[in-house]
Amino acid sequence: MEPYRVIAYNTALNSENKIHDDAVARRFGFTGGLVPGVDVYAYMTHPAVARWGRAWLERGTATCRFAQPVYDGDPATVTAEETPDGLSLTVDSHGASCGLGSAGMADDTPAIETFATPPPPPATGARPPADESSLAVGTLLGMIPLRLTAEFAARYLDDVRETDPLYAREGLAHPGMILRTGNWALSHNVVLGPWMHVGSTIRHLSAARVGEEISVRARVDANYERKGHRFVELEALTLADGTRPVARFRHVAIYRPRQLG
Repeated sequence: MEPYRVIAYNTALNSENKIHDDAVARRFGFTGGLVPGVDVYAYMTHPAVARWGRAWLERGTATCRFAQPVYDGDPATVTAEETPDGLSLTVDSHGASCGLGSAGMADDTPAIETFATPPPPPATGARPPADESSLAVGTLLGMIPLRLTAEFAARYLDDVRETDPLYAREGLAHPGMILRTGNWALSHNVVLGPWMHVGSTIRHLSAARVGEEISVRARVDANYERKGHRFVELEALTLADGTRPVARFRHVAIYRPRQLG
């Protein structure tokens, strides 16, 4: 397949997460604010949709893992190679390997775990700080539901530099937006300092459509320290209109990075 090239765009310049701010990111050893991992994943999904079309949004699988950052305004190249299981995916920027992943098609109908309904997210000013208590194993997390208006969907496609006409033509939500619900499960419930999404494993179950409301039911599955970083891992289910399963995924983030210097 031909490489897919984009000029990366930092959609989170005004985010509460200051790892996307140039000055704060440099304190953690980066050269500038990071493009969100969920947006780099959005770039990675382009070859999968080019390969399988809408069917991948309905029953495709994917993995992503981010080793190096992608910076705003930098070129990012997604390379896809055929494998016996589907596609292997890499994201390179300025010669550095920034992301690795895979995509495939599931040939089974999974038994979908019935996630418990999480409590409504607290008011913005009432969120507790992210720590071992507020993100204890077993904690249920939801998000403020989001109505996928045509305007929001179109702006998202522009933000992630998507060129495939499928989404606008058929009124479908982009898979990067679906994975972003894992970020919202965290940010809508706890106050985070600078933090990073570092990887996910995804199983699509149906395509979300423009006009629907998306939400997520998530459960903290792990909270641990590794090499000075504090990690959290979520098991999550994204829903359309509160009932139809859209995607089942595992989401891994460093919610308390090791401070350098």
